Amino acid sequence: MEKQKFNDLLKKAGLSKKEFGKMLGTSGPTISNWGNEDREIPYWVESWFKLYFENEKYKKIKEVIKESGVCEALLDSKYH
Repeated sequence: MEKQKFNDLLKKAGLSKKEFGKMLGTSGPTISNWGNEDREIPYWVESWFKLYFENEKYKKIKEVIKESGVCEALLDSKYH
């Protein structure tokens, strides 16, 4: 993965390199070095972002369903 694509994905996710590093259990400077000269961006980063964005989408869907009251109606005893 190119460094620019990595930076674009971070921006799309609304994450700083420090925040991303914290999520991974590493430091911001380590993340900042990715894509420089001899430090390739790990192969799994692109799939990590794909899963991150998918998870964020499902969080939003879950919130919409929760706010709609559909779940409460289904759990209400008169529907059993």
